[in-house]
Formats: sequence, structure tokens, C-alpha cells
Amino acid sequence: MAQLGSTRYDSAARQLESAVARTAAATRGVMGLVAAVAAILGAVVPVSLLWLAPMLALDLALTALFLRLAWRGRPLRTGLVAGDAAVTVALCLAQRHLVAGEALEGGASWIAGLVTMSIILSGVAWTPRVAIPAGLVVAGAYLAGTRLAAPHLDVYGALGIHLVQIVSITVLMTLLRRSAASADAFLRRSARAQIGLMVERLRREDELNQVGSIHETSLHTLTMVGLGTYDRPSPTLRAQVAKDLAALEKLRDTPGADSAPIALDILLEEVAGRATGLEVRRNLTPETVPGDVAERFARAVTEALANIALHAGVREAELVSSRRAGEIRVEIADEGGGFDQDRLPPDRFGVRGSILDTMRSLPNGGAEISSGGQGTRVSLWWRP
Repeated sequence: MAQLGSTRYDSAARQLESAVARTAAATRGVMGLVAAVAAILGAVVPVSLLWLAPMLALDLALTALFLRLAWRGRPLRTGLVAGDAAVTVALCLAQRHLVAGEALEGGASWIAGLVTMSIILSGVAWTPRVAIPAGLVVAGAYLAGTRLAAPHLDVYGALGIHLVQIVSITVLMTLLRRSAASADAFLRRSARAQIGLMVERLRREDELNQVGSIHETSLHTLTMVGLGTYDRPSPTLRAQVAKDLAALEKLRDTPGADSAPIALDILLEEVAGRATGLEVRRNLTPETVPGDVAERFARAVTEALANIALHAGVREAELVSSRRAGEIRVEIADEGGGFDQDRLPPDRFGVRGSILDTMRSLPNGGAEISSGGQGTRVSLWWRP
């Protein structure tokens, strides 16, 4: 979430997905262990150990993977969720070999709990377009397997419960994701507003410096003339007047607020100082750029530092600015694990929107990201 006094934010969508995924993985892990114990305790005739042993081995292998994800706080992998659904379907269809008749009649078999977890995991990991069909396949497999094991049982009550579970988890996750997306939009606006305030403050400071310069030059010269310090033509006076006029001309020609010059190094120094959870080493070359250019650089640097703090697995980063062949360059680097840009999900606005698109939409500006096992480097540039 947004940090007070900071220009960065942690994506609400990322936080939501991380929290829900970790909870779901931990719950699936615990459920897998409970199911294994229940299956062993309920292994009475007609349960076949030849069927039960390999099926339990599959369940325990998946359980171990889910517990590992929960322990490390990793996101749910769609392949693992798909594997869980496939194993659950197989367990459902083999119920007559795995579950005693008494457990089937009570509707409290160890497989029933895994069916519910598979439906929940599908809703958490996938969009409704995929989650609903996946949930229906699992529910249908449970219906078919129960019919094969005990044709006389009424299975429509259990089917109704599963349908309610499918609808509930789908609606819940849809609402949560929409809320997180709205929160992200608000946080992005807030972060940009913070950067805008920083830029505006630097503009005001520059204006005050110019006013102070006028006071120390033009007004000082007029005061000296008024006091009679110069009672005759003086080369010194002519030189001072020419200097004062040049300063006034420069003030008159100062561009509007949007393009007023900003000290880029000072702005980036402040941005780096506000990065949460990172020690940022700085090597910034003094450089003055138009205000809108400085703001673009600041937004891109803010997002790059936020991504390092969230995803790189390191607590140090490097921020360097320089001028090469007339081009102003800013680079942000870390020594983290890196990432594959081709596999970025479409909702990763930070990299595409706040970094690449922000700089590439600037005339004569651009950006590129190189990432691998040795870390990630974000390069930003603009040519005056």
C-alpha cells in the first residue's frame, strides 16, 4: 500500500494475490495431510491398498509442493493447480477402490474435502473463464465416481453444494480483484501526485532563487546609484547594468510551469531517499532538464526501485545519472534474481506503464530493461 511521504506504492493487486495464494496453498497443504490420515484410518474393505497407496503418494507429493509454496510465500502456479485438479478428478473416479461405503453414504469422505479445495484453488488461481469449467469438471467427476461406487446414493445434494462453491469463489475473487484494481488506480494517481508536488516545490525554490538574484543585483545597483555612489559615468557601473539587464531578460524568458527547468539530480536524490526497504547507492551528475522531463524520469525511477524492493530479493540498488554524447541517461541496477520480460502478466502495469511507456512517450526519450541471473538493469534516456 502507499507509504506516508513516499512516492512509491505496493500494488494492491499483488498484495491480494500474494495473500490469497499463500492462504490457499497452506490450506490445501493442511487438507492434504488430513485427507491422507483419514484415508489410512478408513482403509477397510472394500478399499484396495493397491489403489490407495499410489493415489496417496500423488496426494502427498502435491501436498508437499503446496506447503513449500506457502512457506516461501510464492504465488500459485497454474500448472500446479491444474495438476491438483487432475489428481482430484482421478481420485473421484476411483472412489469405489479408495473409500469405504459408510464414508460415501455420510458424504464425509476424505476425497470430498479435496474436491472442495480443488474448486477453491481454481477460483483463486484462474479467471472465471477457466475457473468455472475446471470446477464443473471436478464436481462432475465426483458425481460420476460416487455413482460408480454406490449407485443407490443421492448425489444431487453434493452436486448442489459444489455448484454453490464454484459460484461463490468465482464471485468473491472477481469482486476482490476489481477492488484491488481500483485501489491500484488510486495509488498510481497518489504516487504521481507526490512526484508532481516534489517537482512543483523545486520549481518554487528556483523561482525564489531568481527573485533573490534580482534583489542582490538589479535592486542593489539601483540603490547604489540612488545613494550617489556613482557620481559620474563608470565602466564598472555599465558592466553591472548590462549584467543586471541580462538577468532580467532571462527571467522574462523563463518557460511556463510545465517546462520550467528542474535540477534532475536533486529530484532523483529525493526519490531515492524515499524508497522503502532499499539502500540506494547514488552517483548523480548535476543536470537541469525541463520539468515534464524530470517528472517522467522520477516516475520511472520510482517504479523501478519499487519493483526491486518487491521482487528482486535484495536490499541494495544503484542509481546513476550521466550525460553521454549529448544524451541524459539514468540507470537503476540490482543484483537480484532477475525476471523474464516475455512472461510478464498483462496486469504488470509497473514495468510496461510506469517505466517503458512513460519514457517512450517522451519526445526523444526511451527506456529498456535487461534482466538475467546476474540482476536487472533499467536504462532511461532523453536527448535535449
